[in-house]
Amino acid sequence: MDLIYYLELAVNGAMGGLMYALVAMGIVLIYKSSSVPNLAQGALTMAAAYIVLAFSDALGIAPLLAIPLAALAMFLAGMLIERVALRRLAGWPIVMVLMMTLGLDIFIRAITLTFWGGSARTLQLGIPDTPLFIGPLLINRAYLVGAVVALVFFAIFRFFFRTRRGILLRAIADDYVASWSVGISVEHGVALSWALSSLTATAAGALWGSVQTVDQGLSLLLLKGLTVAVLGGLDSIGGAVLAGLLLGIVENILAGYLDPLLGGGTRELVVALVLILTIMIRPFGLFGKHDIERI
Repeated sequence: MDLIYYLELAVNGAMGGLMYALVAMGIVLIYKSSSVPNLAQGALTMAAAYIVLAFSDALGIAPLLAIPLAALAMFLAGMLIERVALRRLAGWPIVMVLMMTLGLDIFIRAITLTFWGGSARTLQLGIPDTPLFIGPLLINRAYLVGAVVALVFFAIFRFFFRTRRGILLRAIADDYVASWSVGISVEHGVALSWALSSLTATAAGALWGSVQTVDQGLSLLLLKGLTVAVLGGLDSIGGAVLAGLLLGIVENILAGYLDPLLGGGTRELVVALVLILTIMIRPFGLFGKHDIERI
């Protein structure tokens, strides 16, 4: 019985971890094309969930049908963010751009609080609530759908970064000045990365909004996504997927064991420890590029 219980925790944790990886992919996309850790990804994920509900309410359609409209709106919003807030910081010290993304996080959370308030709202995507058993294991259907979506996004981005456009984005991340000198439009490349990251945030926001409720708490997914991105390597899409699997399994098993003993709250502790230990022991992550600079 115990073996089945922990196996069930591991399987559901792995699928939940892939949903964390979906948030992490948005962070990796921007870092992979601009070398900037995006601290606004959690707020973008939350805003996307609210926008899905807004389109659903305004047009009187199911939230599932509102996702493409929200995705288009978020895609355009990502390009607008780069044009208005980040383009003027191109070539500035990285800490300035990092602080700008932090400011964006605060601004987006304030805007959503102003328009939609702080009360929680439900987001129904039509995923059945009935139990799903695979053998003796009880599987969370929402996590299963989220895991499949995350793997689809992973496959798309893996292909994208092998195309000419994807290679140009990687060149921009390596050196802005060199990219400008050979005629690469750095501004358009970074804008595309923000648009794609916002598109990913739409999928993550809709899925996590259906699992949880849509409220300000969704922005806290930044911690999970950032931990996965750092553990896997900030410039590795594949690393984000593997790290998401690892974090989800470890988090779920330890929480399943420790929560009854300690009264709960161990999930956040596990995530924080993983982030701290990764930075201390392997700051470039499992599959990140290890840059060594001679001073």
